[in-house]
Formats: sequence, C-alpha cells, structure tokens
Amino acid sequence: MRTAMIRNALAALAAIAIAIAAPAWAATGNAEAGRTKSEPCKACHGEAGVSPTPAFPKIAGQHADYLATALRHYKAGKRRNPIMAGQVANLSDKDMLDLAAFYSSQSGLAIRY
Repeated sequence: MRTAMIRNALAALAAIAIAIAAPAWAATGNAEAGRTKSEPCKACHGEAGVSPTPAFPKIAGQHADYLATALRHYKAGKRRNPIMAGQVANLSDKDMLDLAAFYSSQSGLAIRY
C-alpha cells in the first residue's frame, strides 16, 4: 500500500512538472518572422539589435526568454518606459516571441562608443 502511494505521488509530481514546463517548450518564436517585425525596433536598437549609442540597450544575443518576458512586462506596465510601452502596445504574444527569437539569434558582439 505504501509503495502504491509513493508511486502515485511520484506520478503526480511528474505530471505537474510536465505541465509547468510545457508552455516553455511550446512558447518559441520564429526568428525569420521576427526579423520582419523588427523594423520599428531598428531606430533605437540598431539594425540587428546592437544599438549605435549607449542611450539604448543592446538586445542582440540576449536570451529569448528574457527578451520575451521584458516585452510582456513593458506591455503590462510592470516595466515602465513610455517609448517601449507605445512600441509593444499592439504586439501579440506571437509577435513578442518572434522578436525575441530574432534578437536572441543575433551576434551580441560589443561595439565601442
């Protein structure tokens, strides 16, 4: 009886772990679609995410999950920046994942100012 309870508890824990991790597996963007959607971003963040000025952050080479989370937080108001709030206002979750996939695939080589 005790073995069955342990087996059931382990099965439940495994199911919970899979349910928690599943969105991360499913939540991937398309880098090529992100390249197309990145046109407005270039004004501040540079052609491929390496900003030409220290006034704007370099986003090339950042982790995709970090970028997607940052975009979601700008949209939700958790991160406050009036320029970014306006830029993300009409982005869908898919748009944000695509942008994150594109910028994370770019070289994050440093440039000197």
